[in-house]
Amino acid sequence: MSKFSDDELKQKLTPEQYKIMRQNGTEPAFTGSLLHEKGDGMYKCAACGAELFSSDTKFDSGTGWPSFYDIAKEKSVELIPDNSYGMNRVEVRCTNCGSHLGHVFDDGPHNVDGKKATGKRYCINSACLNFEPKDAA
Repeated sequence: MSKFSDDELKQKLTPEQYKIMRQNGTEPAFTGSLLHEKGDGMYKCAACGAELFSSDTKFDSGTGWPSFYDIAKEKSVELIPDNSYGMNRVEVRCTNCGSHLGHVFDDGPHNVDGKKATGKRYCINSACLNFEPKDAA
């Protein structure tokens, strides 16, 4: 599934990114660099550059992690049941490279700024994302 070997990813990613993306870690809440990013653009996988989430679907969930109510493209992410730590959750992985991104929950908004939303909350670690401003594309 991964386009990169484990050694390549260790060189490409920071130690924090590697721990989160390849060892299913989680960054502490309210510490991520993209939590308060408000610009227009695309959030891409830090490992492979795949487009994952549009800024149009980002919202403030109050949880301490960047949250989105939809994915950028069909099949951008893979959803996997996660029963670790005695919890029933759904893990979110990059479909392109298999990297762990975070989790998705059914407690997201149904309406954001007058736009219909999905009711999903993709709770994503900032370290897993690179933000590309719209005017830089």
